[in-house]
Amino acid sequence: MDTQKRTPWRRWIVLVLMIAGFILGGIYVPVQPEITVAAEKLLEEPIAENFLGLGPLYLVNTIPTLAVTIVLLLVLAFAANRSLKKSQKTDLVPTGVGNAMEAILEMLYNLTETSAGTKWAKAIFPWFATIMIYVLFANLLKLIPGFESIGVLHHAHGEGHTIAELGGNWANILPEKVEEGGYILAPFFRGISVDLNFTLSLALISFFAIQVIGVRSQGIGYFSKFFNTKRMFKVPFFGAMDFLVGLLEIISEFAKILSFTFRLFGNMFAGVVLVAVVASLLGKISILPSMIFMFELFVGVIQAFVFGMLTMVFMAMATQGHGDEEHADH
Repeated sequence: MDTQKRTPWRRWIVLVLMIAGFILGGIYVPVQPEITVAAEKLLEEPIAENFLGLGPLYLVNTIPTLAVTIVLLLVLAFAANRSLKKSQKTDLVPTGVGNAMEAILEMLYNLTETSAGTKWAKAIFPWFATIMIYVLFANLLKLIPGFESIGVLHHAHGEGHTIAELGGNWANILPEKVEEGGYILAPFFRGISVDLNFTLSLALISFFAIQVIGVRSQGIGYFSKFFNTKRMFKVPFFGAMDFLVGLLEIISEFAKILSFTFRLFGNMFAGVVLVAVVASLLGKISILPSMIFMFELFVGVIQAFVFGMLTMVFMAMATQGHGDEEHADH
């Protein structure tokens, strides 16, 4: 049997891209980004001097990103809804965006039903799906080329970069650094997953949703696991132990906020630092930073799934009654 020799054309494409990246890296020398934990200010002056009595409010570059993610999700929802309505009028078979969203949401609902049970799946699913899809958008949006490299130039307070005028109000920031009179770049957009304000807000929403589901399922008795005094006077020793365990439950419950906040922030911020470090070490060699971007894509998907999955699991656990007291009394 004759076997046809396969031409490794994909390897040639990779080789051509590596050579092109090496040449372009020599012509347009990339500037190492400023790695900062806090979001950069787009305007040096605050947009509100005393916002809600908390102090000045600045326009930082995570606010436009937040608006873009909301707009994109609304557009996606509108397109999916239009596709599903169109399929209802024809052959009831969704196509395009509607088909993709139906498959994704059906998979997430089946996962919720398997973990939380049929009774509470409808109550937990909207929280789980909304959080997961939104975090996924937030994580993947920052991988768009040019997302964190086009912005506003500010005068550096200390060491900065030189610039080359391109005409009008446009300029290109150069790798050369100067001690005084230099500039720094504040990108128009920055990934919101690397902003502690966003991850903390999302963690608080998740924490609140867990408590709401717990109260809905068990009523006011849900809080008995935090303040357990049922056996305090019947069996004093074991009652005191139950009370101490309840205090540990309170600490564990509030620790979820820190866990949610720093897990998402830490992993996504580590990706930014890793790409910057690898790019600065390799210089013109562009293939390995590209591979790091693929790794960051993988991490972004996994972190969105983990954040949503943990929220769903904790909500499912909140619906379960604590029957250990009954068994102990018996």
